[in-house]
Amino acid sequence: MSLSNDDVAKVALLARLRVSPEELATFTGQLNSIVDYVAHLQEVDTEGVEPLAHGIDVRNVFRDDARGEPLSREDALANAPKRNATGFLVPAVLE
Repeated sequence: MSLSNDDVAKVALLARLRVSPEELATFTGQLNSIVDYVAHLQEVDTEGVEPLAHGIDVRNVFRDDARGEPLSREDALANAPKRNATGFLVPAVLE
């Protein structure tokens, strides 16, 4: 499959990109190289190869979630820059 200048111009228009005629010619060549490489990759025999999400084994290194004792209100508000007796005070964002 080969892309024409018109194909690349249409993609640029859809992406809301302004490209000069020189850039259009450059991008057309680059995108054709990419499409040719992908076509070359599709020729590789992958029969019997298990699909992978990652190239290496990935394992979760986080601890399990465990319910613990909650902070007291006083401890939770201890470092708040502005607060009242029941919570954080923040600037109003609506009138």
